[in-house]
Amino acid sequence: MTITIASGKGGTGKTAVTVNLAKTAIAAGHSVQVLDADVEAPNLHLFLRPTIESETTISARVPRVDETLCTCCGRCAEICEYNAIGVFGSSVLVFPELCHACGGCALACPEKAITEFDHPIGTLRQGAIGDATAFVEGRLRIGEAKAPPIIRQVKKCLQREALVFIDAPPGNSCPAVEAMKAADYIILVSEPTPFGLYDLRMTVDIVRQMKMPYGLIINKVGLGNRDIYEFSEKNHIDILAEIPFRRDLASAYAAGEVWVERFPELRQSFSSVLKKVTAAGGTS
Repeated sequence: MTITIASGKGGTGKTAVTVNLAKTAIAAGHSVQVLDADVEAPNLHLFLRPTIESETTISARVPRVDETLCTCCGRCAEICEYNAIGVFGSSVLVFPELCHACGGCALACPEKAITEFDHPIGTLRQGAIGDATAFVEGRLRIGEAKAPPIIRQVKKCLQREALVFIDAPPGNSCPAVEAMKAADYIILVSEPTPFGLYDLRMTVDIVRQMKMPYGLIINKVGLGNRDIYEFSEKNHIDILAEIPFRRDLASAYAAGEVWVERFPELRQSFSSVLKKVTAAGGTS
C-alpha cells in the first residue's frame, strides 16, 4: 500500500507526520519504504538518518541547435508550448530551465539542426534505515525549475509489496499532484488557521477530482479557530487525528527527534491512524 502525505500549505507538519507514521509502521513490523518527494527541500533524512548506498544523477533531454544547419525558420519556436526555444532575427536561443524534454522541436526542424543532450537537473539518493527499511530521496538541482521529473524518478523506485510513505511537496501545483498520483490513500495535513483552511480547500478539490480516498490530520490544535472542523464536518472529511500545539513538540522536532519515540500519547495516536489507513487500503 502506498500512502502519500500532502498539504496545501507549507509548514503544517507534513514531514513530521510522515516521519512518525513511518516509525510507527516500522515498530509494528511492517515492511516499510520511505520516499522523500519534496525534492526542492528534502529533509526526511534529518529525522530518519538513513545510510545512503547510492546516488545517481537525473538528467533531462534538452535541445542544442547547430547554427551551421539552422535557417531560423522558426518552426521550433512555433511548436514549443513552453517558450523554451526562440528565434530572434538570425539567432536561436534555448532556455533549458523551461524545457519539458518533449523532443517536439527536434522532430519539427526541417533542417535536422536540433539534437538533444543530457542536462543534469537533480540527484536520486537511495539507502536504508536500519536493516530492512528502504529510503529514497530526490533532490532538485539548485537553479532548476521543474520538480516533477525528479519526483517521477523517485516514484520509479516504489516497492509495491511494502508499506510505502511518500512525503509530498507542499502546495497544490504540479509537483504535489505528481506525488499524489502514486497513492492508494492520501493523508492531508493542515492546521486550524485561515491560511491552513484556504489551502486545504484547494487540496481537497484536487484529491476529489483524482477520486482518491483521503483523510485529514489536524496539526497545531489549539491555534487559530474552529473553521477547519466546520469545513470537515460539512464535507464529510474523516479527521484521522489531532496533534496539539505544544512547545515541547516543537522543540523536539527542531532537535530532530521523533515524537512517537518520546511521547507515549502520540505513539498511540499515530498507531490508530496507521490502523485506520491500512484498513481503508486493505493492508493488514
